[in-house]
Amino acid sequence: MKNWDAAFLPSQHSGTIIQPGTANPVADLFPGKGAGLLRPGSEPATQALLAELNQAHAASRPGDQRLEARIRSYELAARMQLAAPEALDLLTEPAHVQKLYGLERGPQAWAKEINEAEETFVFGQRCLAARRLLERGVRFVQVWSGNDNGFPRRNWDSHEDVKRDHGPLALGMSRGIAAFIQDLKQRGLFDDTIILWTTEFGRMPSSQGGKGRDHNPFVFTNWLAGGGIKGGTTLGESDQWGFKPLDRANPTQVYDVHATILHQLGIDHTRLSLRNNGIDRRLTDVHGHVLHGLLA
Repeated sequence: MKNWDAAFLPSQHSGTIIQPGTANPVADLFPGKGAGLLRPGSEPATQALLAELNQAHAASRPGDQRLEARIRSYELAARMQLAAPEALDLLTEPAHVQKLYGLERGPQAWAKEINEAEETFVFGQRCLAARRLLERGVRFVQVWSGNDNGFPRRNWDSHEDVKRDHGPLALGMSRGIAAFIQDLKQRGLFDDTIILWTTEFGRMPSSQGGKGRDHNPFVFTNWLAGGGIKGGTTLGESDQWGFKPLDRANPTQVYDVHATILHQLGIDHTRLSLRNNGIDRRLTDVHGHVLHGLLA
């Protein structure tokens, strides 16, 4: 899916989809039940043979990023077989931590009818899994909110019914992210972790079909925390209707947010480039300014 693609970066930077709280959080990480010929003791030998074959294959095809990405993915999968089961076992967390994330009701919160308790449980699991991954050295984690459990229109892109969709989602998201921030702080991880809460667009200030809201491509809200970000600061004010930027000549852009995050990671966004299809590409294209007013 494009949401987890690496765009013009090398393919090995693509994301791995994780479904916390399920029987198999990472799909196809282990052999299926029908793979009776595979034995645990044969795994190291298999990995060693694959590494030898892959390296020989790669040596005859220099510069093939797809091949390099595939080799990296196999190596990553082998490491994940050892680390992922423990990292994603949320039930090992003490009761007070599970309660913090809204998980105290347990799996029974997965009701047939989507409600606030379920949204809190689902998103809380994802935030807790994110914290466990970060403290184990994972450098980038994306937590997804919305469109769960087969309900095709229960998401933030609510054209039909904002109250029906945004109410439960907002409650679950606010509980989960608040717990996540508190948990990072009590573990000494907050100052070393940049949190970006964002979306792909905003909603129009006018209604759509009576109860829905259409896309607003001009303004939307996101916020940053941790990682040297100064709290209680706002930039990029909208007009009185929340329709377009108040300062249309110099609006705060997504490029600026990206430039600021890279700055906090110690990277000058104007100098970081990657050659792709014969040209050097910057992550911020030819735009972006560091938002120094957001920095502590």
